[in-house]
Amino acid sequence: MTRRRRQCLNCQKRFTTYERIEVIDLRVIKKDGTKENFDRNKMKQGIKLACEKRVISDEEIEKIIEDIELKLLNRKSTEISSSDIGRMILTRLKRFDKVAYLRFASVFLEFESVENFKKQIQELN
Repeated sequence: MTRRRRQCLNCQKRFTTYERIEVIDLRVIKKDGTKENFDRNKMKQGIKLACEKRVISDEEIEKIIEDIELKLLNRKSTEISSSDIGRMILTRLKRFDKVAYLRFASVFLEFESVENFKKQIQELN
């Protein structure tokens, strides 16, 4: 997101505008091999679910999403696997909140037992 300070030519008041790229020409390759257009809201929904009832603010979630979008825009390829996006999310959640990280990891990494949780917790420590 780009933050710009502007000034009205008529009244000379200053104000701030926020700009972000709306369309990302990117195709996501899902686990089953199908492809779909990148959907920012889908990524945001997954992160918000992992962060539910945690101390992560909406601004921090937006920062995570914007950081990932920037990385995706700077790629040479217009296709990326959903697992690569998931790993990018995990990396960023690990820095912000360990519980949100574990929540996201439990779905993304498809934990099937308590042992998987224990192993991830040990790796965090």
